[in-house]
Amino acid sequence: MAELFYDDDADLSVVQGRNVAVLGYGDQAEAQALSLRDSGVDVRVGLPQTAPSWADAEAEGLRVVTAYEACEEADLVVVLRPDQELSNLYADAIEPNLVDGDSVLFGRGFAVRYGYVKPRGGVDVLLVAPVEQGPVVRREFEEGRGVSVLVAVEQDASGKAWDLALSYAKAIGGTRAGAIRTTFAEAVEAELFGEQAVLCGGVPELVRSSFETLVAAGYQPEIAYLECLHKLKQTVDLMYEAGLAAQCSAGSGTGEYGAYSSGAYLIGDAVKQRMRRVLRAIEAGSWSADFAADQRAGAPKIDQFRRRSKSHPIEETGRELRPLMGWLRANDH
Repeated sequence: MAELFYDDDADLSVVQGRNVAVLGYGDQAEAQALSLRDSGVDVRVGLPQTAPSWADAEAEGLRVVTAYEACEEADLVVVLRPDQELSNLYADAIEPNLVDGDSVLFGRGFAVRYGYVKPRGGVDVLLVAPVEQGPVVRREFEEGRGVSVLVAVEQDASGKAWDLALSYAKAIGGTRAGAIRTTFAEAVEAELFGEQAVLCGGVPELVRSSFETLVAAGYQPEIAYLECLHKLKQTVDLMYEAGLAAQCSAGSGTGEYGAYSSGAYLIGDAVKQRMRRVLRAIEAGSWSADFAADQRAGAPKIDQFRRRSKSHPIEETGRELRPLMGWLRANDH
């Protein structure tokens, strides 16, 4: 069983005694910076001077400076920028300002796990990763609840890194719901696998393939879209709220029977073997190396993948159908 920590396990005064720099002001960084402030933490936001979000952060009453200045002032640097930016950001703003006793906290451990960022000795290296998006983190904090977080310590130079990680988790509401102990490697590898096998890779590809199968068999694209994509939301909502077994039993009798009779046939041993190969590439670092090489080259592979995805017939069908669905508030890209 996972080891969980709650409010009584964390001392808020630990992070209240630090000068904290939050680098970034996307949804997650905004939520955490505001919640830190409301928890009595001395926080400043580090951004490029040209960042449109500079004014947004100031409008919330936060002090905003450049990333370099923020790191210069801070003894706890919170890194909430995209993975592909971290190598340069770390080299330019974070590393030059670190001294022994400082701490660096990541919202995602990718750059550390695969060596694109290599914190030197003498500093603590932490992970605190909420399991929900920033707006939910902030909403739950404001309503006196919280969102669970993953917590990990990669480097404990001070001997007190866990105290700081749990204190930070408490300051953003994470220990109200439960902080789950993990490692950088486990958190990153499991997240990448989930993205590729299910969330961003497996499910969309399953939808496209089922759409193609129906259309090739002579069914109308609109009917295929409704049955294979549109109804997915209600299914996922049931899974999210009650679990897989409840989702199956909540549907029609034919739906439940079909789930048991055809699901395992479709997603059988051959698929699981490919999943294991995907996981091995993540664990070995070959997938991350391919991602990094594409980024260095200007992202030609991902651009090609995006064009292919946007040109799929299911996208055109969706653009035709969604305006008819007045109950939706979807951005049609």
